[in-house]
Amino acid sequence: MTNQRFGAGIWHFATYLDRYATDGYGIPRNIIEAIDLAGQVKDLSVVDLNWPYFGGEYSDSQIKEALDRNKLGVIGITPEIYTRDFVKGAFTNPDAGIRRKAHELITAACDVVRFHKADYVKLWPGQDGWDYPFQVDYSTQWQRSLDGVGQLASENPDLKFVIEYKPREPRVRMSFGSVARTILGIEKIGLPNVGILLDFGHAIMGGESAADSAQLAIDHGRLFGMDVNDNYRSWDDDLVAGSLHPIELFEFFYVLKKNNWNGVWQLDQFPFREDSVATATHAIDFLKAAAKGLDRLDIDALQEAQSRHDAISALKIAQKALFGALGGDAD
Repeated sequence: MTNQRFGAGIWHFATYLDRYATDGYGIPRNIIEAIDLAGQVKDLSVVDLNWPYFGGEYSDSQIKEALDRNKLGVIGITPEIYTRDFVKGAFTNPDAGIRRKAHELITAACDVVRFHKADYVKLWPGQDGWDYPFQVDYSTQWQRSLDGVGQLASENPDLKFVIEYKPREPRVRMSFGSVARTILGIEKIGLPNVGILLDFGHAIMGGESAADSAQLAIDHGRLFGMDVNDNYRSWDDDLVAGSLHPIELFEFFYVLKKNNWNGVWQLDQFPFREDSVATATHAIDFLKAAAKGLDRLDIDALQEAQSRHDAISALKIAQKALFGALGGDAD
């Protein structure tokens, strides 16, 4: 695990609004300023970029110049299909014109992925879903979700598309709301370039075991990316990875290692009140310690305990590896 790469959503280095601090939790930053902050984080190698770029009109070349200056690459491009234009949905909007607008926006984002040589287009259809009983026809809603993603994937076979599922927020119920539902949808689409981006916080918020969800996605050959963070389970708090559920996160990483999944460990955190550079650095220090813990893990003893469903023995083995690594030097 010594060559593990780490990434972060560029929004980690932006400033935020909510329905109380409508004037924001800091001075607004543009994407260039956010990239320069990201460049201050030791061991950060790639970022996920919102598109269109925020805070001004910037060309792809200007963004690349800022990335190069900070020795950062791009792992993904996240088209903003969850903004005011799409409050009734992007893929599932009842207005065919709005559905076309979403398609055109994502199609343009595909060229940005190609320009930056990123790994994937990330689809987070946060407004696709419903809020009330009887609000939508579920069959129509689901089919439009699948058709929207499938059309993009078939038109751009050279690119990977990842669906980041989430149980709720901003919609009370989201169309891609669980790992199982998302895999079912992807298998029905039936194209090899559509997969899952598994957000640890979204999984546990939805009552899933993130490790089990990762294994399910891997078993179907569909785990294309991952995000890590933490929450209290009732909401997508996007707190620092490992701050609340370190053992569950460690098990998630173990499943990735066990299956030789070698992708980027990516931060999806929202430090509303904390220093963004210090927060990312602290999180990556934990991830590095977790990686060291995986190297220390007595795999044979763990698997033997698991073969007997011996919870206490298995926990002792995992805790010794993780907490021993956390107590040492994470570098």
